[in-house]
Amino acid sequence: MQTVTFPELDRLPEGKTAAIIGGGPAGLIAAEVLARAGVAVTVYDQMPSLGRKFMMAGRGGLNLTHSEELSLFLARYGDIDPLLRKAIEAFPPAALRAWADSMGAATFVGSSGRVFPETLKTSPLLRTWLLRLGNLGVKTKLRHRWDGFDADGNLRFAADGKEVSVAPDVVVLALGGASWAKLGSDGKWADILAAQKIAISPLQPTNCGFTAAWSDVLLGFEGTPLKRISLTFGERSVRGEAMITRDGLEGGAVYALSSPIRDAILKHGETTVTIDLLPDVALAKLGERLSAARGKQSLSNFLRKATHLSPAALSLVREGALIKGLTLAALNGKDIAALIKSVPVKLTGVQPIATAISTAGGIRFSELDEGFMLKRYPGIFAAGEMLDWEAPTGGYLLQATFATGVAAARGAIEFLRYSVPDVRKG
Repeated sequence: MQTVTFPELDRLPEGKTAAIIGGGPAGLIAAEVLARAGVAVTVYDQMPSLGRKFMMAGRGGLNLTHSEELSLFLARYGDIDPLLRKAIEAFPPAALRAWADSMGAATFVGSSGRVFPETLKTSPLLRTWLLRLGNLGVKTKLRHRWDGFDADGNLRFAADGKEVSVAPDVVVLALGGASWAKLGSDGKWADILAAQKIAISPLQPTNCGFTAAWSDVLLGFEGTPLKRISLTFGERSVRGEAMITRDGLEGGAVYALSSPIRDAILKHGETTVTIDLLPDVALAKLGERLSAARGKQSLSNFLRKATHLSPAALSLVREGALIKGLTLAALNGKDIAALIKSVPVKLTGVQPIATAISTAGGIRFSELDEGFMLKRYPGIFAAGEMLDWEAPTGGYLLQATFATGVAAARGAIEFLRYSVPDVRKG
């Protein structure tokens, strides 16, 4: 079993201190890297325990990363900033898997290429990780809410109704985005940093659901999945599943296209996606099947037997016809086939940021130097979801979170190695 999965840096002289603000994956991996270099590390978090959103991420098996080739992996981040690219290249999926293995959490590659721990659970890994950090001397301060800086540039925390002032040599900000506020990621740091003249791109939901004006019939299918579909928006199509909710549509296929869908709704007020309910059946073959004589069967029974679609899916087809100003009874078999292969769904809004899996926006990369340090504030580094990037689900979120945490810690170590005393406060 490996014990080290990232290059070890020469240990620093004793007495160097670091404050990590945020006890999620980015903050904890930064704490580990710094502690291994001999830095006295304290992790501050406003919640009663560490890693709460990390635990939430494990509800679906803890998708740590993805196994695809690195260039394709990096393309999932869209117009990726060079700093983020370098961070992931320096701590790629193979390194994250090796790190997990060193924690006793051996990983495997699922059928979709996603990487999971064999236990499919977060709690064993997190327990081992916290034990390792304790053995490295990392201290934790829970129920400490970061409130910014005092007049001397020291960190201000609210704890037990009192104000606590801390003056470490370096700081790593790893407070997460603004989704799942009840788990600690409330995005309040954005106002604090904006007041310090740090450029922040607005926080927006991503990997999120959308609202739709369902008919009463479709409302009856709330919570019903649409399985093995292909969702298309613009020129992009994604295979997967979606879920009919009371307010609209969510699920893996929706999340994968959430960024352009969100932007279109914010620009135009609404937008339309199309769903291929039978992506494995060719249009011509389906049209031939639906053009057969149905005898005395009702149209509903004929379609159910000919397509094997669920009642929810067939109701969506009817709803799609209404969007086009049509009825199924007025369509021939080929037209119904074409509709099933491209059902329009009008989306009218974006679900609230609090319900999103993750957020886009955050500290702009232009505010950071090569070591993930804020250019305006020497000695203060930033990592994780509070940076201005977004990615789909599938392992890309945690990979970038870990990689930027490692990058910020390495930057902090180099800063401590070459800086003069108290340079951050000067």
